[in-house]
Amino acid sequence: MGLNAVHHLNDRKMNSSYKSAGVDLETYQESMARLPNLMKATFSSNVIANPGGFAGLFQLNSENRQYRDPVLVSGTDGVGTKLKVASMVGKHDSIGIDLVGMCVNDVICCGADPLFFLDYVAMSKDDPNLLEQIVTGISDGCSQAECALIGGETAIMPDMYQAGEYDVAGFCVGVVEKDEMLDGSAVEDGDVLLGIASSGLHSNGYSLVRKIVFEQAGMQVGQTVDYLDEKLEDVLLRPTQIYASLVKQMRQNEELKAGLHGIAHITGGGLHENVSRILPEGIGLDLTANSWLVPPVFSWLQEAGNVESAEMHRVFNMGIGLVLIMKSEQVVEAIRLVQSLQMDCYEIGHCCSL
Repeated sequence: MGLNAVHHLNDRKMNSSYKSAGVDLETYQESMARLPNLMKATFSSNVIANPGGFAGLFQLNSENRQYRDPVLVSGTDGVGTKLKVASMVGKHDSIGIDLVGMCVNDVICCGADPLFFLDYVAMSKDDPNLLEQIVTGISDGCSQAECALIGGETAIMPDMYQAGEYDVAGFCVGVVEKDEMLDGSAVEDGDVLLGIASSGLHSNGYSLVRKIVFEQAGMQVGQTVDYLDEKLEDVLLRPTQIYASLVKQMRQNEELKAGLHGIAHITGGGLHENVSRILPEGIGLDLTANSWLVPPVFSWLQEAGNVESAEMHRVFNMGIGLVLIMKSEQVVEAIRLVQSLQMDCYEIGHCCSL
């Protein structure tokens, strides 16, 4: 190829830039500028200002609390295909509550107090309004859980996600004194299973939910679910209940603390699987049929999708989001505390020797 031909080809080349590859750094900076106030709203005195900005700093001991033998407890999770529903509806300001709830509700099962939270948001294209909505929900969830949102990561990956798609992941760290950890080893024959009501579907089983609602029932966003007398999006996007305050207050009461032998977060796998995983060898559980109020959303889904009862109980929480395993002597006081926090609870069974 002659020199003139090479010059001609170079003249036709476009200048390459990050923006031409799908990442707009100016828009990214606008997104980042919206987040600090949402984060600061969750801060406690334990959060240390970090002028460098490459990591979140959290001081464990403070004037308010000195730990003797602290154990850090960590948990990570996502929201699953509930994100698909949020995108269909165009409502993203509560999905962050789900994200915090799924992580925090795991961490508290060890008896830990949530300390701080980190998030990861991956998007096809930087969208300051969308990111602000998502992080607003995360900030709200952290406030409910009394933990600080001290950092996160936003990844713009145009070749990984379709336009308008995004994914989120969360990471929570809590703390508990080593000799106060809950691991289920204290559970014994005769302990009562106290089921704390869920707010609905929480964030599990949405692949099945979407198949039933949008394929089998043929429903569309904006329709009213006659069976429930609610808008479809209100039913499907109801945020996950966060139980951190309940567990914290229960463990601040010495009598209830002594009577609390185990905690199980009810997610995928249902009641039996999630409670069984914390039981010591030789102890089983006996669930009492019809002992709690199953929210009508589950009956609606079961009927609309012709789902067998066993499958419903295996996939969904069926109205119980958390199980406290209590000594029978402390159950009445525990119920009183739960109700004072405007939550419903039920005695749903007991532990027994195998």
